[in-house]
Amino acid sequence: MEIIVEKNTKVCRMGKLDKKLLRKQIKSSHTLLKHEGISTRSEPTKSLVIANGGLGNGVTREELAALLKEMGEVESLVMPPHKPYAFVTYGSEENARKAHIHLNGQTLRCGAQNSVTLYLSFVGSVPCEQQACVTLPVGLVLVEDFVSPEEEALLLAAIDWSSTSDAVTAQRALKHRRVKHFGFEFRYDNNNVDKDKPLPEGLPEECQPVLERIMANGHTKFMPDQLTVNQYESGQGIPPHVDTHSAFEDTILSLSLGAKTLMEFRHPDGRVVSVALPARSLLVMQGESRYLWTHGITPRKFDMVPACDPQCSLSTTCNLSAGNQLTLTKRLTRTSFTFRKIRHEPCCCASPSACDSQVASSPPSPPILPRGHGDAARLEEEYVHRVYDTIAPHFSSTRHSPWPRVCHFLSSLSPGNVLADVGCGNGKYLGVNPEVISVGCDRSRALVQICAERGFQAFVSDALCVPLRTATCDACISIAVIHHFSTRERRLAAVKELVRLLKPGGHALIYVWAFEQEYKQQKSKYLKDHNPRNNTAKDNPEPHGKSSVFAGSNPEDNKKRPSDNCKVTDDKLSVHINRTAFNSRDLLVPWHLKEGKGEKRKEGDSGEGVFHRYYHVFQQGELEQLCVEVEGVKVQTSYYDQGNWCVILEKDSRG
Repeated sequence: MEIIVEKNTKVCRMGKLDKKLLRKQIKSSHTLLKHEGISTRSEPTKSLVIANGGLGNGVTREELAALLKEMGEVESLVMPPHKPYAFVTYGSEENARKAHIHLNGQTLRCGAQNSVTLYLSFVGSVPCEQQACVTLPVGLVLVEDFVSPEEEALLLAAIDWSSTSDAVTAQRALKHRRVKHFGFEFRYDNNNVDKDKPLPEGLPEECQPVLERIMANGHTKFMPDQLTVNQYESGQGIPPHVDTHSAFEDTILSLSLGAKTLMEFRHPDGRVVSVALPARSLLVMQGESRYLWTHGITPRKFDMVPACDPQCSLSTTCNLSAGNQLTLTKRLTRTSFTFRKIRHEPCCCASPSACDSQVASSPPSPPILPRGHGDAARLEEEYVHRVYDTIAPHFSSTRHSPWPRVCHFLSSLSPGNVLADVGCGNGKYLGVNPEVISVGCDRSRALVQICAERGFQAFVSDALCVPLRTATCDACISIAVIHHFSTRERRLAAVKELVRLLKPGGHALIYVWAFEQEYKQQKSKYLKDHNPRNNTAKDNPEPHGKSSVFAGSNPEDNKKRPSDNCKVTDDKLSVHINRTAFNSRDLLVPWHLKEGKGEKRKEGDSGEGVFHRYYHVFQQGELEQLCVEVEGVKVQTSYYDQGNWCVILEKDSRG
C-alpha cells in the first residue's frame, strides 16, 4: 500500500523507502525538540538543521561543507561543540529545498572507517557562533613555524626508537607513550632528577642550532641541559601535571614535531584553556603558566580545533566551548622535544602553594572551609580528586561487596532501562542488573580504567557536569559522592544534575555519609569495627570514599593530637580519628595506603602513607531538605542504612 501526500496541489506517491526516510526524519525532529529544544518547520526556509551531521558524530567541517556546497552557495555552517547536529544556511531558499530533497537520508563517510546518515529539517533561525577568545595563561607563548620542515626531519631522525631499553638515553616505554631522556633522566617514581648522576651523553648535537636560536630570540635565560623526548601515537596523551619546581628552572620549552595536538591548561580555580599546538611550533612556559597551571594532553584520536581564526593573535586562544568555527582533526604520531635547565638552588617562585621547595620548608597547615566557588574547587581538587589515581588500586580492592539496598533498587529496574552511575568508582554496581543498560562516570581516570578492565562502560566526568543528554536515563545512582562537595551550593548542584539526567517518571538513589553513626540506639558498622590497637590500612572508612594527601601527614599524627576530633576552629578543618563518632560536619578523614597498593606518587605528594579526604557528613533531614529545593522532583522515600542517609527521588512525570 502506498501513502499519498498532497502538498502545494501536487500529489506524490511514497514508496517503502520514502516512508522509511520520512519516519526517520520526523523522529530526528522530535529528538532535536525533546533533547535540544530545537523546533523544526514544515515550510521551506534558507536554513536547515542536519541531524547526525555534528562534531559529536565525528563529522569534520570540511567533509560536511563539501557535501553541502554541492547543492549551492552556503552562507554559513554552524557546528556546535560536542553536538550531534549542525546548521546550514544557504544563499537562497531554492538551494535549501534542493539540499532537503537530495541530502535527506544520504550517507556521509567520515574518514576511512566511520559513516553517518544525515536527516535534514528546515528551521526558522540559526544560533550565532560566538567569536570569543580567551587569554592564554600568564607567561605562555606559542611561536608557530619555529623550525623549518628540514630541521623537523633532522631532529626526528636523530632519535633512535629501535631499542626497547637504552641506558645512555634512559629510554622507557610508558603506558601511554614512549620516552627518552638526554642530559639527565627524569624519574617518574619521584618526579625529580638525580642532579649528581648525568647521563653518559648530553643533548643531541642536532638540537644545538635550535637552542642557540631560542637563546638569541630571548625565550630563555638559561641554556637547557636536559631534554625529554616523548612520542605519542594517535589516542595517547599525558595526564595534567606541573613540572617539578625543585627540579628545573623557570622556563620550560616544548617543541612539537610530526603532527599537531591540543594541550589543556588548568588553573587551580577551575579555569581551562585549550591551546592548539601546530607541528613545528615552540611552546614557551614561564612564570604562572609554568609554576601554577597544570598542562596535559587528553588521550583521544580526534581533537576539536578552530578551522580558521584570523581574529585570535598569538597572545590568545579560542574558547572551544564557545562554538567558534570548529572542526575535527585526526591525531597522527607526534614527537615532542621538551628542553629544561636543571635547578641547583631551592625554588622561590610566586606560587608557594604549588611549590615543592617551599612546601617542604614550611610547616603544614590544615585547610580551611571554602568561602566561594574558587576556594571550593581548589579544596576538592586537593582533598578529594588529586589522590584518586594514587590510591585507586588499593581503594578498588576494598570496594567489592555491593550494598543490599542499593542492589534492591537496581534489581527493580525493568529490562532495557538506562542507568547512570554518577561517581561509579570501580564499577561494582554497574553489573548488578545485567538486563539494564548501565553506564558509569567518575572523576578518577584510574578508577574508570579499572571499570574498563572489568568490562564496564564508564567515562571520566565531573558529577556537576555529566556529558549525557537531558532526560535520557530511567534511573541514576549517586552512592557516597555528594558528601565530597564542600559547599551547600555545590551539593545542591550535584542533585540537580542527577535530576536533569532523569526521564520524566525516572528515579534517583542517593547515599551520603551520616553525622549520626549511632541511630535508634544501634551503632553503625563503621563504629562497631573500631579497634584502637589497629590503626592500619584496614582502618579505611565508608565503602566509597575518595581521598587526597594532607601534606606532612603521618600515621602517628592521629594518636598524638587529641584536638583532631574536635569541632572546627577558625574555619580550619580538623582531622577525624577513624572509627569514632563525628564531632564536626566538615572534616578530613584519613586513608591509610598499604605498601605497594597505590600508583606511583604524583608530583606534590608528601610521600607518606596517609591521605586525607574532605567530607561533609549529613545530619538527619539535611539530605531531604536539599532535595526538596530541586524543582520537578519529589522525595519518594528516605531511610538510614548502616551509617548513611539515603533518598529515592522521583522526577515529575510531566518532565
